[in-house]
Amino acid sequence: MPKNRNSFSSLALRRRGLASRAVHRVWAWVQETGAVTAQHPGRLRFRRIGTGTRLAFPQGTVFGEPWIELGDHCIIGEQVTLTAGLMPDLDLGTETVLTLGDGVVLGRGSHVIADTSVSIGSDTYCGPYVYITSTNHSYDDPHEPVGKQWPRMEPVEIGPGCWIGTGAVILPGARLGRNVVVAAGAVVRGEVPDRAVVAGAPARVVRSWDPEKGWQPPLRTPAPVPIPDGVTSEQLAAVALLLDDVAEGA
Repeated sequence: MPKNRNSFSSLALRRRGLASRAVHRVWAWVQETGAVTAQHPGRLRFRRIGTGTRLAFPQGTVFGEPWIELGDHCIIGEQVTLTAGLMPDLDLGTETVLTLGDGVVLGRGSHVIADTSVSIGSDTYCGPYVYITSTNHSYDDPHEPVGKQWPRMEPVEIGPGCWIGTGAVILPGARLGRNVVVAAGAVVRGEVPDRAVVAGAPARVVRSWDPEKGWQPPLRTPAPVPIPDGVTSEQLAAVALLLDDVAEGA
C-alpha cells in the first residue's frame, strides 16, 4: 500500500477516535444535565422528591407528578415510566396516588402505572424492565374490542425490602409482604406473605421462611457474606444498578 494511503488511513482513524471521545463526553454531559433531582427537577413537578433521589436521563413517560411522591435516596434508571392517572392533565383529587419509599431502586426500562393507589415500600429493588400496574384490561363484552372496554383498577402494595427480578409483572390487586423475592419473569397477582419467594406465571410461592426451621425448602446456595461495616444503602443500590448494567452487556 502506498505510504500516503497509510498516512491517510492513520489520520482518519485518529479523527474517528477524537470524534468518538467527543461524542461520549457530550453524552455524559447530557446525562448529567438531564437527570432529575430535588434541586434540578426540570419540567417535572412531583408532589415530593426526596433528598438524594435521582431520575436518570433519558426519562421514560412521566405524568401526573403532582400525585407522585418519591422518597429519599431513590434510584430511577433510564427510560423508566412513572404515571399517575389514566392520562395527563387529570385532576386526581387530594390524595397521593403513587408512592415510593426511601431507597427504592427501579431498573432501566421499568414501568409503574398507577391509575389508582400504588405503594412501593422502602429499600425495594427492581431489576430492569419490571412492570407494576394497578390497571388491567377487561373483556366482559365479547363483541367489543378489548382496548375500548373500561379497564379494571385495584390498588397495589409492595412491602419494604423486596427484590423484584428482571421482567417481572405485578398485576392489579397484588399485595406483597416484607422482604419478598419475585423471580425474573414472574407474573404476580393476589397476596404474597412476608419473606417468601415466588416464581412462575402465574407466580406461586416456591420458598418461605419458618422462624424455627429457616428457609423451606432449604437454600442450596452458600451462606451470604456479611455486608462490610460502613457500607450505606445508597452504595448497595449503586452496586445493584452496576451489576444490572454488566449483566445486560454480557
